[in-house]
Amino acid sequence: MGWGGELQDFILKGNGSMDFDYLHGFGYAFLHELTLIGQGLSQNFYNSSKLYSYYQGCSEGGREGWSQVQRYGNLFDGAAIGAPAFRQSFQQPNHDWPQIYETSVLDGYAPNTCALTKIKNLTVDACDSLDGKVDGVVARSDLCKLQFNANSTIGQSYSCAASSSSNPITGAVSSTNPAVNGTINEKDVAVFLAVQNGPYDSSNRHLYVGFQPGTDTSSNAAGTYNSNTSSYEVAAISGIGAEWIQYLLNEVIDESLSLDGVDVERLRAWMIQGQQEYAGTMNTVWTDLSQLQEAGGKVVHYHGEADNSIPTLSSVIYWEQVRRVMFPNATFEESVQQLSDFYRLYIVPGAAHCSPSAENGPFPQTVLGSVIEWVENGVVPTQLNATVLQGAEEGKEEKICSFPYRPMWQNNSTDHTCVMPDQDALDTWFPVLDSTPINPYGDA
Repeated sequence: MGWGGELQDFILKGNGSMDFDYLHGFGYAFLHELTLIGQGLSQNFYNSSKLYSYYQGCSEGGREGWSQVQRYGNLFDGAAIGAPAFRQSFQQPNHDWPQIYETSVLDGYAPNTCALTKIKNLTVDACDSLDGKVDGVVARSDLCKLQFNANSTIGQSYSCAASSSSNPITGAVSSTNPAVNGTINEKDVAVFLAVQNGPYDSSNRHLYVGFQPGTDTSSNAAGTYNSNTSSYEVAAISGIGAEWIQYLLNEVIDESLSLDGVDVERLRAWMIQGQQEYAGTMNTVWTDLSQLQEAGGKVVHYHGEADNSIPTLSSVIYWEQVRRVMFPNATFEESVQQLSDFYRLYIVPGAAHCSPSAENGPFPQTVLGSVIEWVENGVVPTQLNATVLQGAEEGKEEKICSFPYRPMWQNNSTDHTCVMPDQDALDTWFPVLDSTPINPYGDA
């Protein structure tokens, strides 16, 4: 039986029940089988069993890479993995959090794109220099969380020409926005912070993570302009978040999702249901990488600091749980060094989802090459090579620090040092997620 082009073509059977063969295949089994076939063919073709095997992928491709590394630690010699879409029971419903917040908390108020963009730009202006260099890139979003309060933007004016907007990742419909002038109000900032901080339940317990300061979340949270009423309305929910809830949780073929009666507690229930039903297939957060370590495998894992689809913290909290599980008796510094012998995480300043975003922001272009050098020649990527792809510094080569080290420039110089954040800054990377009875950080 062949694959269809859309999720609804294969995930549910004709009677509306889950097709678990396809689910397990998509979750991890198909890629494993194809890899074994490919490795066998390559060995036969080259008449050698001593061939290196590597994986590279980003987003869903990143999750699929981890599905192999976690289950079959000796399958690949190395893997280059970007912004993985793992922890899907939390990640996918989280796409719908902005609209749920606007509907259930703000009685249907949705800010326009211009207001949200202005708040983001003011955030960047305030936090740009915290890394010691003024270039339009927030490379220390941890310090930004500690030192900048978005409420300070209330009352600031904004002005934008007519435009159109959409979000192909979340499925937000295209919206034509007229020219607009106004001032940022309390509700605009409330939406901005709700998306940045992530959802909290009705008991003020942290449910899941949000996005880093400096991230452009206007396409996630901005309303859709209604030309008949000359006002902005909460955008209709569709795309990844709605598909997950409808197809995998409700088991119905319907991409539209009504927000009637939906609040943060319903969102919480969806996340718990997803964890119960799909932890073994789609979450892909097993944290004991002993087999990879013992096999001598290497993983370079990178994530944009301004990713507006999969929160940067999603990767950070996975890295943190791997560190805790594998080296429980070591100090923080000792465990970081031990983990770095085979698994390194890099937070890319200014980068969006699997792509560059901010002008003058670097983006890694040779990740797989770094993995190959590490595996075959023992060249440890203490920093990851990257290139500025747009802006005044286009073409400049930069280095990305290996987490938890973060960049710091001295006197706006051209070279940075990688520094260990102080405890307050470090703590911003490891939020306490205490709303659900299960641990969103990962499975041990």
